[in-house]
Amino acid sequence: MSRPAHFKKLSIVMPVYNEKDTIQKIIPRVLNVDVGLEKELVIVDDFSQDGTRDILAKLNDPRIKVHFHPKNMGKGSALQTGFAKASGEIVLVQDADLEYDPDEYPNLLQPVLDGRADVVYGSRFLSGPHRVLFFWHYLGNKMLTTFSNMLSNLNLTDMETCYKVFKKDILDAIHLKSKRFGFEPEVTIKIAKMKVRIYEVPISYSGRDYSEGKKIGWKDGFAAIFHIIRYKFFK
Repeated sequence: MSRPAHFKKLSIVMPVYNEKDTIQKIIPRVLNVDVGLEKELVIVDDFSQDGTRDILAKLNDPRIKVHFHPKNMGKGSALQTGFAKASGEIVLVQDADLEYDPDEYPNLLQPVLDGRADVVYGSRFLSGPHRVLFFWHYLGNKMLTTFSNMLSNLNLTDMETCYKVFKKDILDAIHLKSKRFGFEPEVTIKIAKMKVRIYEVPISYSGRDYSEGKKIGWKDGFAAIFHIIRYKFFK
C-alpha cells in the first residue's frame, strides 16, 4: 500500500442528523483549529428534519462541501458519502454534537504525520477529562471493545470512539457496507485484517444525555456484536 512521504490536505468528514442546536458552533471550531495542513470540511446531512438542512444550505465557504441525502440512510451511509467526496490525503471523522473537541486534531494527526501510523483512534478511556454520565454505556463500550479485540487481535481501549483518522488510501481499499452505527465495528475489523499500523491517543470527551440529543441506544450495542461477528467471519 502506498505511503505518501508528506501530506497537504486534511478532510474532516462530518455526518449530521438533526443537529440545529450545535451545527453552527462546531463548524467554526473545526475550521479554526490549526493543523499545519490545508483543510476541507465535508458535511453530509442525513435528511435532517429540525432545520439543520436550512442552516447548511446557507453556508458559503470554499473550505466546506455539503451533501444532502434525499432520505434518512444512517450514519454509516453518511460517512460513506463523505469519504467518497473527501479529497485530502488524510481523513478524520468528526461528529456534529460537540461531544468531541476539534482542538484535539494535532495530537490525533501526529502519529500519521510523523510516519508511525496509518490509522489513529482517539480513546476516551486512556486519560483526559470527560463528563461523568452513564455507567451502563461505559460498560457496554468496554464490553464491545473487548469482544472486538478478541476477534481482531487488537488491543484497543475504545473501538466505538468517533475520532478516527485514516490515510485516504486505507479508506479507498475498504468496501464499507454498514448503514447505521455498525461503521465502528466494521471498519475496525477490516483494518485489523489489513495489518495496518494503528495508534491510539488520549482525548477528552464531553458526552451528552438523551435529553440533549444523544441518539445511539442499547439496540445499537446488540447490532455492534452482530457486525463484529459478521465482518470477522463473513465477506
